[in-house]
Amino acid sequence: MKIADVVSYLNERFHPEYQEDYDNSGFLVGNADSECRGVLVALDVTPQVIDEALSLHFNMIVTHHPLIFSGVKRITADTMLGGMLYKLIANDIAVYAAHTNLDNLKDGVNGALAAKLHLSDCRILRAMDAEGNLGAGMVGHLPQPLPLDDFLLQVKQTLGLSVVRTSLPCRRQVQTVAICGGSGAFLIGDAIRAQADIFLTADLKYHDFQKAEQCIVIADIGHYESEQYAKDLICSVISQKFSTFACRISKSTNSYIRYF
Repeated sequence: MKIADVVSYLNERFHPEYQEDYDNSGFLVGNADSECRGVLVALDVTPQVIDEALSLHFNMIVTHHPLIFSGVKRITADTMLGGMLYKLIANDIAVYAAHTNLDNLKDGVNGALAAKLHLSDCRILRAMDAEGNLGAGMVGHLPQPLPLDDFLLQVKQTLGLSVVRTSLPCRRQVQTVAICGGSGAFLIGDAIRAQADIFLTADLKYHDFQKAEQCIVIADIGHYESEQYAKDLICSVISQKFSTFACRISKSTNSYIRYF
């Protein structure tokens, strides 16, 4: 089985054509004609993830975040990005990323997060198609209303969070929940219009919390933490299709943020 076969299948399942204009998803590094010896799945390519792939003798890494996001003017070993690219190419390790295209699929990043939070009757928060299968964010319902603090505690336990940043509480109970894995401040208005009790997302600035306008609770649950289940989703998709090589989720907790 060649790298090209894996790339072709991932393109069929994750649709790079649905990525945002600024994005750089798809096949980013490697020789498509190389035989695939194993796939390591991670949220980001980091030096630790590359070393793990080498220790496993795997020659493909599939991530959610693209390793190459903007213009690269040089590849030298004295920078973090250059050093990683140099090491990947020197060891014939391919890299594929499914980023905003996976965010925009109903059964993508937000679908995986919704399932972990036990949300039902889910729909896209800002749909990009008439069928509602493509777009940004998601909104769904808990099986029964929960006190706000109980729900936030449940979110912390499920996602393994040490802290959650929230706007001032304006709801005593939560049942309708809006979510957006990663940076979702642009969807605060959509969450309000969907009459959600709470909106879970990440990368919120101080003034973003003001947009709650005392009609919704906004909670920052962390970028890595809100997208962590993309790894399970990607690995499951690959494992269901290919049996001639192993697919594993990286053991490296590769968030670039540490909570102290």
